[in-house]
Amino acid sequence: MDGLYHGRRETPNERADRRWSELMQEIRVAQTGVQVLLGFLFTVVFAPRFVDLTSSDRTLYVATVAFGSAATGALIGPVSLHRIVAGRRLKPQAVKWTSRLIAVGLALLLATLGSALLLVLRFATRAPYVPWLVSGLVVWYLLCWYVLPLWARRCYTSDD
Repeated sequence: MDGLYHGRRETPNERADRRWSELMQEIRVAQTGVQVLLGFLFTVVFAPRFVDLTSSDRTLYVATVAFGSAATGALIGPVSLHRIVAGRRLKPQAVKWTSRLIAVGLALLLATLGSALLLVLRFATRAPYVPWLVSGLVVWYLLCWYVLPLWARRCYTSDD
């Protein structure tokens, strides 16, 4: 039984292959979302009402586009990583780095969504409650994306 993982009885290479497939399924969802959002953000600057943005809203827009661009880079990075290291017997290392890129990409996507929501809702309503509403939504994302998964991992992972 040496070289096998006890839970699935898979070799390290089999485990890396399985984890790679799982990561690719996860990344497809995040990639699509961030690319669509970034595409819409790119068109905003050409909208007639863009000139109506205040200086602080323009700064927020630039930050939002920068976050979205960085998120896109992190979430598409694994494709390039795989293409460059494919066939070099580096799958376990590629899995580790892809997992890290996805984690960074999700954090940047969170920043993109938060700043985009703030920008849009500030412009749409100019209401004083907007930062509170956006803060609540960011907390919701944090609960869904991090707190719940970490809680489940803690509660349902055995030490066996």
